[in-house]
Amino acid sequence: MKKLWIVTATTYLRQVKSWSFVILVLSPFLMMAVSLGVGLVSANSASSGNQIAVVADQPALRQAYLKQTAKSDVKRSVTTVAAAKKAVKAEKIKGYVVLKSGTQLAATYHGTDSLDATEKGQLTGALTQLQTQQNVAQAKLSKKQLQTLQQRVAFKEVVQKKTGLAKIAKMASFWILVFMVYMILTTYSSITAQEIASEKGTKVMEIVFSSTTAAKYFCGKILGVLLVIATQLLVYVLGGWASLTVARQLSSAKPFFDQYGTLVDKVVHNLVSVNLVFLFLGVIIYTVLAAFSGALVAKAEDASKAAYPAVYLSMIAFFSTFPFQSNADALLVKVLSYVPFFSSYFMPLRVINGNVSVTAVAISLGILALTIILMVWYISRIYKGLILQADEGNFWHRLRRGLSYR
Repeated sequence: MKKLWIVTATTYLRQVKSWSFVILVLSPFLMMAVSLGVGLVSANSASSGNQIAVVADQPALRQAYLKQTAKSDVKRSVTTVAAAKKAVKAEKIKGYVVLKSGTQLAATYHGTDSLDATEKGQLTGALTQLQTQQNVAQAKLSKKQLQTLQQRVAFKEVVQKKTGLAKIAKMASFWILVFMVYMILTTYSSITAQEIASEKGTKVMEIVFSSTTAAKYFCGKILGVLLVIATQLLVYVLGGWASLTVARQLSSAKPFFDQYGTLVDKVVHNLVSVNLVFLFLGVIIYTVLAAFSGALVAKAEDASKAAYPAVYLSMIAFFSTFPFQSNADALLVKVLSYVPFFSSYFMPLRVINGNVSVTAVAISLGILALTIILMVWYISRIYKGLILQADEGNFWHRLRRGLSYR
């Protein structure tokens, strides 16, 4: 058992200490940081360039108007016509509104671009409300008459469970999950296959097998890669949680979370669930297949080709999910959600859509875990026969000789 853990620790440390692993783990966070930074800069620059100034002949009228509008819509530091013209010329604002008081309020817009329908609606809406308040004050209505005038239309909105925000959250969760599964398993399939293929037919392996069994060596390799995968997923979970917590505290990101916070919470809930277990086991089963493929290459120089079977199979499973992203109730989806190598893609799809029982999820996980155990057990038995072959026969000849080894 001690030698098993030595192989495990050696494999794990070699992978974790490599620059490729560091880049692989940090790249999503770097991309998120760059995207967030560019988005905030562009949003701030765009919002400042789209602002307007408000000038009024009476300070009280201007203050009353500003109370009706959002801070981001109006350049509040500009208070005079001369300053507004200067700001328009410097392209700091796109225009300004001149308000005139009286029995009937008047507003005149000056700018390089015309107001769009939304901006014009906000402007006229705020002025209409001010005009109404002024009319009520001039009319000297009684309290009962005032309450009658202030009555509004009763409006209710009923959104069905499978539409709106929930549907968007399911779609976003699906795409994030399948891309995570595909990218991670493709990466580790290639790493594992090349690492094992590079040892093919070498004298070093004969020395290794003289001090420990091939089964322990193979299991140690798989356990080492398994710990590397677990480390990466743990960094993603903790890093994602920390990034989300920090982002919620930023004042510049507050408008985004006010509008889309519920959507983000639903997506996170769909990801940080049993779907992570399927992702983890899915990467493991493809890694075991890649290790088997790496042991079957003709020579160490063919290490770059070793991962092809695992990668091609993962591509088939990956692209097979596309037609069913909005049809998780299809019979093929239900069948493939129990099939190893496919269940890591299809069962999370059913879980996200909420149309699968806990029993079905447990059965699928059990089949997947049992398949991994049986594959590791069988390949470890024939591993010595596979890895020590050094002949130039075709693939099927090498496979037959390896499988016949006892």
